[in-house]
Amino acid sequence: QVHLVESGGGLVQPGDSLKLNCAASGRTFRSAAMGWFRQAPGKEREFVAAIRWDGRRSYYADSVKGRFTITGDNDKKMEELQMNRMGPEEAGVYCCADSARRHNSGSYYSAIEYEYWGQGNQVTVSS
Repeated sequence: QVHLVESGGGLVQPGDSLKLNCAASGRTFRSAAMGWFRQAPGKEREFVAAIRWDGRRSYYADSVKGRFTITGDNDKKMEELQMNRMGPEEAGVYCCADSARRHNSGSYYSAIEYEYWGQGNQVTVSS
């Protein structure tokens, strides 16, 4: 059974940076896609970033392009999300996700395309 565990969340001030980590255990396959989603109180879960299994292609929500960077290492079974110049609107519970299925360019953005999920890590952006 695949188990994803996030770490690195916490409280930051607007404009600050934060890095989230996600470690996978029990995974006996190479991920086809790894991603991050977030959910703010009272809002639906939204896509943040994803990376292809070989690390050569990444995908971002428009709102985070140029500020967030996703990296992934299939061999180490981990992924990271570096978040820079964060704003209060980006607070929420961040979840990492993993998929063994092949993705087309459009499916990286969709939560239903990921089979495995972490429990989530709270990120608060406030002064």
